[in-house]
Formats: sequence, structure tokens, C-alpha cells
Amino acid sequence: MQPVGSPSPFEIRTVAVIGAGTAGRSFALACVAAGFHVVLEDVMPANLRRAEADFAEMDLRESQGRLDLALTVEDAVREADIAVDFVPDELESKLEIFSMIDRMAPPKTILCTPSDALSITDLASCVYRPERCFAVRGDLMGGDAGVGPMVRLLYPISADSRALTAMGGFLRSLGRNVQNEPDPDVPVLMKNQISTAL
Repeated sequence: MQPVGSPSPFEIRTVAVIGAGTAGRSFALACVAAGFHVVLEDVMPANLRRAEADFAEMDLRESQGRLDLALTVEDAVREADIAVDFVPDELESKLEIFSMIDRMAPPKTILCTPSDALSITDLASCVYRPERCFAVRGDLMGGDAGVGPMVRLLYPISADSRALTAMGGFLRSLGRNVQNEPDPDVPVLMKNQISTAL
């Protein structure tokens, strides 16, 4: 039983954002504006300097958010409740970053990736926490002030319902309308593993 006042294991307060290109930087700053502690990682110091400059220009009077910068994935995910990657949407890149985050992040960390093409079931099959892996399809950065964009929150069949609820709440706190969906994509890696076993 959770002690009164202690955070639930799926409460999202600290967000690691991996990749400080345009999309990652925009997402990180949106999380800060929503009141989250964000650790933004990029191997390119110039991207982090741009993020720092954008952060300095933000009006955060209404927000308790905070931005820290990291040069390594390990430093970014050390205390993360959720890690969101902004690497290219291709299988090798996503597998590499998911595996790296999985090794370096604490067991509580939820793994999330924006992906329009890949099966989250495939990515989840390659980590030790498949029940905490999610993919988001849709606009994570844009939207009108009045109406937030719809995003699809995809999950593998093994997803933990509490982690799914936490993910939905996190995305809604960023102004997104969330539609939960089991992974609609054919998991290529799983199909290959089953074929090989037969």
C-alpha cells in the first residue's frame, strides 16, 4: 500500500527528452510550460544552447516547470518518470535508443516514442519493461489554444493499465486529446522470431 502523500509509481513529474532538435526542443519546452521538470539531452551542444535560449525567452510565471540539460542519455534518464525519444522514426534508431534507455533508467521509467510507422509491440519486445512502452501518433507539439490536437496512444498487449492511465494523463496535461489503442501494426520482429522458432 502507498503511504499517504508519497508519489504513485506511475506519477509523472520528471520527463527525460532525448534529442534536442526542433521537435524534441519544442516538446521539452511544452512540458516545462505544463509544470514538469524536464531533462533535455542531446550530443550536440549547439542544440542544447538553442534550447537554453528558447527557455530563457519563455514566460513561466504560471508554471513550476524546470529545464535541465544533459550531454548523455544516462544523465538524462537517471531520475526520469518517463523518457521520450526524438530520434529518427526508423527501426534501428528506435531499437538502439529504447535499449539504451532501458539499461540506464530506473525500473519505474515509462518509455515513450513518437512514431508514425513502427510497431510498439516490436520495440517493447526488445526491452525488460514491455509493459511500460508506448508510442504516440499525432501532433505532440502543435495545436490551437482552444482545441488540443488528437493523438493516438498505442500500447502493446502487455501494457500495464496504470502506466497507460499515467501516459494518458500526461498527454492530456500537455493539452492533447488522447485516444488509447492497442498496437494496430504488424510486429515484424515478433513475426520473424516466431517464424525462426518454427
